[in-house]
Amino acid sequence: MGSIAAPIFWYNISHMETKLTIDTSRVDPEGEELEGEVDCVDLDEPFVKPFGGVRYVLQIQVFGSELLVRGRLEQDFDLVCSRCGKDFDDTIKVEDFTASFEIGEDSPEVDLTEELRESIILALPTYPVCDETCPGVEQTVEMPSDDRWNVLDSLNKQGERENGKS
Repeated sequence: MGSIAAPIFWYNISHMETKLTIDTSRVDPEGEELEGEVDCVDLDEPFVKPFGGVRYVLQIQVFGSELLVRGRLEQDFDLVCSRCGKDFDDTIKVEDFTASFEIGEDSPEVDLTEELRESIILALPTYPVCDETCPGVEQTVEMPSDDRWNVLDSLNKQGERENGKS
């Protein structure tokens, strides 16, 4: 019976967390492309809810004792508009993901999970907007006028008239 070669990467599921791990001893010296999805962004935020996993297309290559990873990432989120407060879906993309990892002498495995997660989180908008033309919350309540300013306004106008600035 022949041996079955282990894949370059695999998913290790433990406690609802998925990891993307690379066995660098099995990476082609010319480099390889990885494509897939990993569920590694778990946020406890009411206004930012990821759904699905991080989709990735990565080029990996080993240079001596270093693993170079380049590619693009994307993840779908349910966000809340910072202008109008409505929920909307958006895809967050990282077009220029780049990371370098030192390969340990004892273990040729490199875990990419945290770098993928951090890159997606850093790409999230600070103030998400459902549409660039979103007018925001409609103001229907008129603010009451403050009569205390009227006295100051009249003094200002009186001073302008006395100085000839009518």
